[in-house]
Amino acid sequence: MKKFFSLLATLLVLALAIWIGRTLWVHYMETPWTRDGRVRADIINVAADVNGYVVNVPVKDNQLVKKGDVLLEIDPEHYEIAVKQAEALVASRKATWEMRKVNASRRAQMDNLVISRENRDDASNLASAAFADYQHALQQLEAAKLDLKRTKVVATVDGYVTNLNVHKGDYARVGDPKMAVIDKDSFWVYGFFEETKLPHIRVGDKADLQMMSGEVLKGHVESISRGIYDRDNPVSRELVADVNPTFNWVRLAQRVPVRIHIDEIPDGFLLAAGTTCTVIVKPTDETAQ
Repeated sequence: MKKFFSLLATLLVLALAIWIGRTLWVHYMETPWTRDGRVRADIINVAADVNGYVVNVPVKDNQLVKKGDVLLEIDPEHYEIAVKQAEALVASRKATWEMRKVNASRRAQMDNLVISRENRDDASNLASAAFADYQHALQQLEAAKLDLKRTKVVATVDGYVTNLNVHKGDYARVGDPKMAVIDKDSFWVYGFFEETKLPHIRVGDKADLQMMSGEVLKGHVESISRGIYDRDNPVSRELVADVNPTFNWVRLAQRVPVRIHIDEIPDGFLLAAGTTCTVIVKPTDETAQ
């Protein structure tokens, strides 16, 4: 009897060990989870649309700004002068057009015996050309006003200023990024899942995001990437396939990005782009079956 219970206990321990091993194997190999999760966000590179010296930087690094807040100001003097010059040109072209229009109207009312048809047509054409010059001057004025408006660079989204690289007295050039603004409403997570786990993931599945600091965020699968770069088969300079002549016997599962939409964030938690987390997808009943 003693040997029977000893054998039974041994079998139970062996069965328990097998069950635990199988559970861990299924969890590691089949359950859709990955430690390779990265927090991402939309990052707007802020650059000046006009050239000039920076006269004011009313924001600080890592400051929260609202859409429309001024991020930096460029010396507006040159652009104010350009607006005045454009306004003077508009006035000149308008006076010329009105004069040509009156002359053309006067000649149109004259008798054919007094003025030739050619002179009448010339006067009409001169009036049309003067009107076109006037319209062109108006567009130049609008462009000058736009340049003056663009001397104030404003935030296009609500977000956080980061990588502030401009100071009062710097010279700003068109298209040269001076800071970045992280859209505070655009955070998401990229989970890089092994291809063997993709069959268990569906768009809409719930997901837990375990941050390295201990907090757990809630989300759901928003989309799954449809392609990754094939490093073993790049394209040659002649635009033909560059096939690797060797084959790696140890084949590692490729990782495919899965975009996770963040639904819930704990109060007071600071979410920063670039941080890492563990992503655990919870398949629906239909998927799990």
